[in-house]
Amino acid sequence: MADPQAPSSSELQIHLDSLDELMAELGCALRDQDWDALVRLNEQIKPRVEPLMTSLEAGQVDPELVRARLEELRQFMDAAGEGATRAKAEAEQALKGVNRNRSAAKAYQNVSTTRPK
Repeated sequence: MADPQAPSSSELQIHLDSLDELMAELGCALRDQDWDALVRLNEQIKPRVEPLMTSLEAGQVDPELVRARLEELRQFMDAAGEGATRAKAEAEQALKGVNRNRSAAKAYQNVSTTRPK
């Protein structure tokens, strides 16, 4: 007799499709370097993966289907981490440039306002 708590094959497909959709959205956000979207999408990973992991543990889904998606998800997360690190470094460089310009402007102001009488 089938487990009444076991998800149907259509429910499993819905979970797989939902994870696929999330990964497509992650790919677009990563391509566009939309860090706000990546944060929002990251919050959706666990709720979309948990039903698949439960089904996997119960032997109700092909492990290869889940493994392939989890591997792709890991690659997205690695790429997002690398992109965030690059964006942070670029922001730090820009801030250093602003600070150098501010220092130069302040030095010029000091020189130009302290003329000998």
